[in-house]
Amino acid sequence: MSPTFASLSIRNYRIYALGAIVSNVGTWMGRVAQDWVVLTELTDHSASALGIVTGLQFLPMLLLAPWTGAVVDRFPKRSLLLLTQAVLGLTALVGGVLVVTGAAQLWQFYLLALMTGVATAFDNPARQTFVSEMVPRERLSNAVALNSASFNLGRLIGPAVAGLVIAGIGSGQALLVNSLSFVTVIVALLALRASELTPAPRVTGRGSAREGLRYVRGRPDIILVMVLIFVLGTFGMNFQITIALMATQVFGRGVEDYGLLGSIMAVGSLSAALLAARRSEPRLRVLLLSLVGFTFAAAGAAIAPTYASFAVALAACGLTALTTMTTANAMVQMRTDPMMRGRVMALYMAIFFGGTPLGAPIIGWVGDVLGPRWTIGIGAAAVGITLVGVSIWLGRHENVEVTYSSQRRPRVRVSSAPTHDVPQAAR
Repeated sequence: MSPTFASLSIRNYRIYALGAIVSNVGTWMGRVAQDWVVLTELTDHSASALGIVTGLQFLPMLLLAPWTGAVVDRFPKRSLLLLTQAVLGLTALVGGVLVVTGAAQLWQFYLLALMTGVATAFDNPARQTFVSEMVPRERLSNAVALNSASFNLGRLIGPAVAGLVIAGIGSGQALLVNSLSFVTVIVALLALRASELTPAPRVTGRGSAREGLRYVRGRPDIILVMVLIFVLGTFGMNFQITIALMATQVFGRGVEDYGLLGSIMAVGSLSAALLAARRSEPRLRVLLLSLVGFTFAAAGAAIAPTYASFAVALAACGLTALTTMTTANAMVQMRTDPMMRGRVMALYMAIFFGGTPLGAPIIGWVGDVLGPRWTIGIGAAAVGITLVGVSIWLGRHENVEVTYSSQRRPRVRVSSAPTHDVPQAAR
């Protein structure tokens, strides 16, 4: 089997991945439909309302992270996933019924977004760490990348299908389809062979949430990754808002073209995930270079003069952002003790997605006051400034040197000076 798809040779992971693909398509249909309902049916193109809905979806990840991680490390992950997927499917069903029956109100979608966020706060760390129970360590990086490929395959297909469904039969029906897609994950989880899983040791006793925080505090290499991911997630990854604003207000396009932009961005993301699947070990150099690429791609999207040029820039944003996310995710998982993995990944997901409740309302306000282009430009500026600061910190505190060579083949090198005690962040 090709190294890109090596993890699919494992039966349990193959079944899980097939169920996840269907669910991811439905999830992206649901996201597009939800945003379209809030933006065009419940408000008069209010960027602030859309920002609040987005923020409420991610707020529980930020507030509950230490406890959700402790729960994931304490209980069987497959059982947790069965429960969270059922709850997520139910919230999607309620939203679809409200829209189809004409009873939908903005406050109801605020509440549904919050309920979705609570379920997702438990679902995300459980899903991330469950991968390590299905595949051996040497294929963990590959499986993480394939999970990202599955997610972005859904992102590629889902928004385009959502645009067609919304234009053809309505946004409520798109939400109902999303609710049905969660059934595929539940069926896949039930079909796994328990004898072929390798569960991580379970945590017992009190104080496990505090132990997770102490563990991360003592790991500067993990803190460095989380700082970079926080800035990217808070200011750079609000495309749920920015694409909607750019499509409707700047380029004057309808729902079909809005959905198409999400799919175009996913082309770049899917390409990055497949490339990442071929790398056996995540590296700091790849993480830093992908963030540099994202800075330039986001800046290009902010000043794009036409719909076509904006779409091209979005594909580049998807490529560089997904490379960053898969590299960071694999770095954290592979460097964390298995007994701490649930708590560390809960904190990681809180840092990445939990910044959205802070960033999304700000981005929405920026869109209302300064215009849609600034919603993307602020992300490019924030990531670029953070990269400069991280490079300076690495050079001064972690003995890391960043060099660029233009002779023959241009190359960027991230290396540590020879010492007897090489810091973790420099590896």
